[in-house]
Amino acid sequence: MGRYVPNTEQEQLKMLEEIGFQAKEDLFGHIPEEVKVKGSLAIPKGMSELEVRRKMQKIAGKNQVFGTIFRGAGAYRHFIPSIVKSVISKENLLTAYTPYQAEISQGILQSIFEYQTMICQLTGMDASNASVYDGATAAAEAVAMCRERKRKKAFISSTVHPDVLSTVRTYCFGNEMELVVIPEKDGITDVKFLEENIDDQTACVYIQHPNYYGSLEPAEEMGKTVHGAGARYIMGVNPISLGIMKTPREYGADVAVGEGQPMGLSIAFGGPYLGFMACIEGMTRKLPGRIVGQTTDRNKKTGYVLTLQAREQHIRREKASSNVCSNQALCALAVGVYLAAMGAGGLHNAAVQCTSKAHYMAEELKKIGYQTENKAEFFHEFVTVSQTSSDRALKALEEKGILGGYPLDDRRILWCCTEMNSKEEIDETIRILKEV
Repeated sequence: MGRYVPNTEQEQLKMLEEIGFQAKEDLFGHIPEEVKVKGSLAIPKGMSELEVRRKMQKIAGKNQVFGTIFRGAGAYRHFIPSIVKSVISKENLLTAYTPYQAEISQGILQSIFEYQTMICQLTGMDASNASVYDGATAAAEAVAMCRERKRKKAFISSTVHPDVLSTVRTYCFGNEMELVVIPEKDGITDVKFLEENIDDQTACVYIQHPNYYGSLEPAEEMGKTVHGAGARYIMGVNPISLGIMKTPREYGADVAVGEGQPMGLSIAFGGPYLGFMACIEGMTRKLPGRIVGQTTDRNKKTGYVLTLQAREQHIRREKASSNVCSNQALCALAVGVYLAAMGAGGLHNAAVQCTSKAHYMAEELKKIGYQTENKAEFFHEFVTVSQTSSDRALKALEEKGILGGYPLDDRRILWCCTEMNSKEEIDETIRILKEV
């Protein structure tokens, strides 16, 4: 471990003399006096390491850590095999960063290549990038990569996560794409509205499956409508659900995106997460960010290189359609380790537990007056409506160390179950709510 040794005062004076100054103040002589800060800044005085530690521990003590969680809405508590943290905490991997050829190590490139491979296997797609910042970014970038000279209109379902909708809206404003929000009907996308309004100027249609309310969309039907109009079909998916559900490719999607947090990343106060992106072969060159390929050197040894042409790195910057050039390298590594450790069987088991426990909880909630609002089938999230105030119900659970569902309004709650929730926890939650 190296250490930082500051310049001595004599060395500083010598450097100033070399550039023609007598004192440090002379460096700022060109700044008018009226804009210079007079006196000291209105900030607290410095503290010792021990004082800082005590203060931070006191602040951290205010955090409430729930042992039982029934809240999702975009961030989910799943089981993370111990090998994930063990691998990513290794010094030579902890420094993982966005690859820049040619100085990037073969190890990091290989880890990204394997991550891309597993994302393709998971989604059924042909190519994947090295990840982007988060799921919302992935959705917005997917919409942007579908933009064409004569097709500048994008449709997005109102049943997607609100943060995704907000991010896509911002991107569309920036690249001058018209954004049409498809209304919901009975908690899913209004297919009839899409059929009546899609036209030859439509670049793409984005849906979330399962959607924000947990419901499964008529994805295959919508895919046929989209392709019938000559547009691209984008699906935002929950990666854990793919353990038992059809892949985006089987639904006819051209681009598959999603939030990778459920695959080996803790909730972590909202980040860092990663967005995964995968597409069919014909759209590979439109993918943003880094793409790693496998090759052989002249000695026939396997090697890994950055391949193809990232659109935001185009030599003609005016042709760039993305500002993404970084990836979440360490998070992608964690996802790769998670998928390798879980395997197809482990992912299937986790998905089965998620959906079976969610349906059990929905049935038990129904018995005490919390009616399931979902008209369509759901995966591991569902909405209930009751006569009991959402705030009152959730506060009763919090007093018992249980974080309940996400309140949509005063009477509606979005619940979530994962493999981490036991039957005993569900039964205890029902018992508490019954007394509210």
